[in-house]
Amino acid sequence: MKGTFFFGVTSFFYLCTVSYSQKAPNKFEQLETLLPTPNAYRTASGAPGHLYWQQRADYEIQVTLNEKENAIYGKQIITYYNNSPDELTYLWLQLDQNEREHHAHTYQAMPDKPVGDKITAYDLRYADREYFDGGFKIEYVRSSEGKNLPYTVVNSMMRVDIPTSLKPKQSIKFSMSWKYNINDLNKLHGRSGYEYFPKDGNSVYAIAQFYPRMCVYDDVKGWNNRQYWGGSEFALSFGNFTVSITVPADHIVGATGTLQNASAVLTSLQLERWKKAQNSSEPVLIVTPEEAKAKEEKRVSDTKTWIFKAENVRDFAFASSRKFIWDAMSVSIGGKNIIAQSLYPKEGNPLWGKYATHVVAHALKVYSKYTINYPYPQCTAVHVDNVGMEYPMISFNFGRPFEDGTYTDRIKYSMIGVIIHEVGHNFFPMIVNSDERHWFWMDEGLNSFLEYLAEQEWERGFPSRRGPAHSLLVQFMKSDKKTQQPIMSDPENITNVGGVNYTKVAGALNILRETILGRELFDFAFKEYARRWAFKHPRPADFFRTMEDASGVDLDWFWRSWFYTTDHVDIAIEKVTAFRLFDGNPDSLAAYKKREKQNFRYISDIRNQTAIRTTYLEERPHLKDFYNDYDAEKPTQQEYEEFEQYVANLTEREKSLLDSAKIYYEIKLKNIGGIPSPLIFKFTFEDGTEEDYRLPAEIWRTNNEEVYKIFPFKKKVTHILLDPYLETADVDTSNNAWSASIPVRAVFLQPLPVPSTDNPMRNAKN
Repeated sequence: MKGTFFFGVTSFFYLCTVSYSQKAPNKFEQLETLLPTPNAYRTASGAPGHLYWQQRADYEIQVTLNEKENAIYGKQIITYYNNSPDELTYLWLQLDQNEREHHAHTYQAMPDKPVGDKITAYDLRYADREYFDGGFKIEYVRSSEGKNLPYTVVNSMMRVDIPTSLKPKQSIKFSMSWKYNINDLNKLHGRSGYEYFPKDGNSVYAIAQFYPRMCVYDDVKGWNNRQYWGGSEFALSFGNFTVSITVPADHIVGATGTLQNASAVLTSLQLERWKKAQNSSEPVLIVTPEEAKAKEEKRVSDTKTWIFKAENVRDFAFASSRKFIWDAMSVSIGGKNIIAQSLYPKEGNPLWGKYATHVVAHALKVYSKYTINYPYPQCTAVHVDNVGMEYPMISFNFGRPFEDGTYTDRIKYSMIGVIIHEVGHNFFPMIVNSDERHWFWMDEGLNSFLEYLAEQEWERGFPSRRGPAHSLLVQFMKSDKKTQQPIMSDPENITNVGGVNYTKVAGALNILRETILGRELFDFAFKEYARRWAFKHPRPADFFRTMEDASGVDLDWFWRSWFYTTDHVDIAIEKVTAFRLFDGNPDSLAAYKKREKQNFRYISDIRNQTAIRTTYLEERPHLKDFYNDYDAEKPTQQEYEEFEQYVANLTEREKSLLDSAKIYYEIKLKNIGGIPSPLIFKFTFEDGTEEDYRLPAEIWRTNNEEVYKIFPFKKKVTHILLDPYLETADVDTSNNAWSASIPVRAVFLQPLPVPSTDNPMRNAKN
């Protein structure tokens, strides 16, 4: 056919897979070059290897809380087990309280904000802070024989030199004595400390990082003795604890582990209530508000010692105060009764008395459903304002009503959310024991994701901040890239820890669950990760590999895009073309070309119709020849014969395509943000009906920047919407819609051969 291009069946389908030159690294390259090589300790599947090992540290601690001095005095015996294949010549311990030494590197390395016309006291906390005599004061370190062991303090770390090498499968026992001053949380803030209440002159003590703790020694980094700068958290070994806590006799103590001497520290009435709570599905008050208030007004001078034991935990913390109201209930998990309980001053009511213990119970059940059954006997939430921090079986949580007992919805939901979050940390990293010092996201991000699931199961429409793809995540990813770092960054180098390690990870995992893998595959793989690495030390590669191994889906592109870059999601509908398949009928082609000429006329031709009165040829008609009267659009006999042959050669499939009368919509999509994303379309038709189509992110495999996709419909499309359910975290939805405003053009199903010696004059004579 003269001057016409025809697209055959092969070419038609080729439109869907055409490849373009790459302008950026392909996100779908595998991660093998970035991940550590699998070995006998950590396998390629993401599971612990057959030679996997980890160290263990057991503690016997005696600690005294001196309320007058606001100080902690302690002694401990550590038994350290070398389960590694290595011979150790020294030991490393963490002295986290040293971050509060007057000349601590934590303060020295903290940059200050530039000073404008105004500055707050908080802005000056590093430049002109009140003198506080913080940090551990080590009295001695001794061997089991009572001999002094040499030690060297390096900022927040301490090396203990042992007299003989600790060989594989051997253990060593040594003792320590220390003291430190407790920080005032209202002045110096922190992960632990005391909150002072001026109106009644009492304090709530939330005590953690209170004892020198063994560093982790593992197969990845050897001694994990990286300094504590106050931002990133901790890496710790599992062990058994026996802790004796001496406090004023009118204090109530909550701690990691199980209380061993309840009859010695509780009144008979409290003990009776405590036993009742063991089998109650609703909170039972063990210490009432009235009883707590009475103790605030009349203090005692003697002391009591509370004894707790905990098995297979990585840390120990406790809280103590005469102000504590105490309630508890039982929650059944995996056929076992677990005690959920709360300790809070009267200032926490009415919120804490109404919700706290219920939230603890709820969090334990939801997290157990998605990971492993909660293995410990109890879980305690403690109310301390300005703190949200987690430890095995106990957490410190903010969320305080106003003095008149009223509260905003934000205070209420923040309080519920923080309890869920801090209780959830029992699973990540207290059980699935990742290294928070190096990979902050492995506990904060995974936990924030599960927090979202638990919040939604607490109340429909719970105003979750982290988790939904369309909320806080979009705002973060739209922010200045200069303030963003990849998730796989050193946490101390991240400028927006909340955005990177909490919001982005939680949102990314929710996208992975809802849109990429689907809930069934994701939940199975995530649960398998928790099962494999419960009470072990996973690294990022172990998580990545397990999620792929258990789901059966290659997710390297996802980890590469979301965890290794600062790219964002912004997919645009750049162009939509509508067409019908044309069979090549000569009469139809002539009519089509005539319409095309009428629809698209050159401006000069239009104006010349009147501007040029007569042409040279019109004045001399004798100069006309064959071509002046020849209709180039009129089909020839040869074309009719070629069309008959064309129809005769069509396959049944090709005939069905021509007879279907479908309208095809070719959509050109642009990946502006850089992260390949699944494509979710909502098509609206002229009769008002709608259809959804979902395409996997792998559509971007051969071209990360732009792709085409063709959709056939029997009805005319009036509107196309990309990401209609806001599930991909697309930061710019203004380029996600298209409305019908273009004509439907003809595209030929198959090209017809055009003779190379085409001669219209000869054909006319024939």
